[in-house]
Amino acid sequence: MSLVRDVCVIGLGLIGGSLLRAASAGGRTTWGATESAVDAETAVADGYEVGTDVAGALRKAAERDAIVVLAVPLTGLDEVLRLVAEQAPSCLLTDVTSVKAPVLASVRRLAPGARFVGGHPMAGGTSSGWAAGNPALFTGAAWVACVEPDTDLAAWAEVSTLAIELGAHVVPVAAAVHDEAVARISHLPHLLAAVLAATGAYGGPLAASLAAGSFTDGTRVAGSRPELVRAMTEGNREALLPVLDEALGRLGAARGSLASTGGLAATLNAGHEGARRIADLRGAARAAVQVSLAAPDARDGLCALGERGGRIVGIDGSTALGEVA
Repeated sequence: MSLVRDVCVIGLGLIGGSLLRAASAGGRTTWGATESAVDAETAVADGYEVGTDVAGALRKAAERDAIVVLAVPLTGLDEVLRLVAEQAPSCLLTDVTSVKAPVLASVRRLAPGARFVGGHPMAGGTSSGWAAGNPALFTGAAWVACVEPDTDLAAWAEVSTLAIELGAHVVPVAAAVHDEAVARISHLPHLLAAVLAATGAYGGPLAASLAAGSFTDGTRVAGSRPELVRAMTEGNREALLPVLDEALGRLGAARGSLASTGGLAATLNAGHEGARRIADLRGAARAAVQVSLAAPDARDGLCALGERGGRIVGIDGSTALGEVA
């Protein structure tokens, strides 16, 4: 198994551009393509091999047997997958999209010959485009590398190795499990931030002049490009709807309590306890574990590790080196 494949990145916004920079800095041979002529020109001026010919970049990936990373919005994914099927049908393929089950379905439908491992680095920001890229973006970040019953574990190990090289740790879970989790900790926060920002702005200049940390912390992601947020939230509709219902239920209970008794203790105490529990889980001591990728139940073992909040921090031959609380 080669652990030093070249890397071809399609889509060079914040995540794709950061990935190309980081992989290049780590010694990988890299190239990429983007529909944005401005981003391509800027990337070339920065010293990277980048163009606007997506099909050509994929042909080169097939010739060089490179890892192909799709870093395009969910709304543009099918078009690129058709090109993958034409130009690099059996490539080692991954992505960085924030929704995983719809991507998996599209790959199986449009590029079934690709050796696919769904990916999602939990890193980003409100800026976009090539200029926003940062090779250190993934340092310390969680990077989901999906494991399905038919996942090629050699391909999974290569994608995971790339993520670890870029400074991340790998969380192995199934696509559907990932989508339910990010509905709670990523997609719902985007919706709540949008509502909070719109509600605050309705207060006019006085509200703006008084806005401080609690408002800016709660609305930071509302500054993201709306089309990108729409792609991930609408793309995760199936998982997001029940989580949104849960949040609306909690808000409704808070409203009812405030109206009837004037009290908000239950809501605020539950929130305080939730924040403390998340902090405790994130800060818990971790023990080293190993998962043999050659074992018959390796996929189950990887998913069990990920669902317990564990992570993979290294790949040694056919062994995944992990940590779990």
